[in-house]
Amino acid sequence: MKLIRWGAAGKEKIGVIVNDIWYDTSAFGGDYNEQFFNDNGLERLEEFVKANEGNLITIPAGTRLGAPIARPSKIVCIGLNYADHARETNAAIPSEPVIFMKASTSMAGPFDDIVIPKNSVKTDWEVELAVVIGKKASYVEEAEALDYVAGYALHNDVSEREFQLERNGTWDKGKGCDTFAPLGPFLATQDEIADVNNMRLWLTVNGQKMQDGNTSNFIFNVPFVVAYVSQFMTLLPGDVISTGTPAGVGLGFNPPVYLKDGDVVELGIEGLGTSKQQVKNYVKN
Repeated sequence: MKLIRWGAAGKEKIGVIVNDIWYDTSAFGGDYNEQFFNDNGLERLEEFVKANEGNLITIPAGTRLGAPIARPSKIVCIGLNYADHARETNAAIPSEPVIFMKASTSMAGPFDDIVIPKNSVKTDWEVELAVVIGKKASYVEEAEALDYVAGYALHNDVSEREFQLERNGTWDKGKGCDTFAPLGPFLATQDEIADVNNMRLWLTVNGQKMQDGNTSNFIFNVPFVVAYVSQFMTLLPGDVISTGTPAGVGLGFNPPVYLKDGDVVELGIEGLGTSKQQVKNYVKN
């Protein structure tokens, strides 16, 4: 299945995509959140969709899409998980996954604006594969890790490099700003994806190709990452693990290139659709 959330920000309803048509499943009840995944929601939703085949209401064209899941308890990110990206940023190839957190309040819809934070001059892009956890995971074995995965989504791990690298402390300062985690357009369940460790991912800025990679180049693949993270924290249903970005980020250019007001970022992953964000300067409300 392909799960979507649609409607005004903060008031999203749930839906599914079947044969490229968007359908409203709000009659199913609830949201795509921790309770949904914990209560066998994917199986129950599939039964609901089959039982209501031909009766589901289509969603009007042009409707806003939100992130395909409700705000999770946490967004865990893996840094430097492609060797080419580590090299372009002059970082050592990690012997174990680098883990940092992204604020859940940074999550946004796949076509929402990216807002450059106040006092930012180094806002950057990162196309990534996001893994959504389907059931509580603690001390998981790698061989069983995919049993804990609900599905996958496209993610732009937007980053402010000065906040991240030059302001002391952990990377989190440059990762958790509002709008810094556009997610979607949809969540694809595992059966939709032939091989999660062999998926092309790409990103353009103003039509210029910046990133073009493949998850086959992971240093640490999806089962390893899920198992590894679960050794340090309990992953709850609906939590997100973002798996790192390939080469081509703005920081890696000489001189570096960063986003500015009016830029347009487009990105995609094979099997997970595309998203598009316009960049805007922060304006005090």
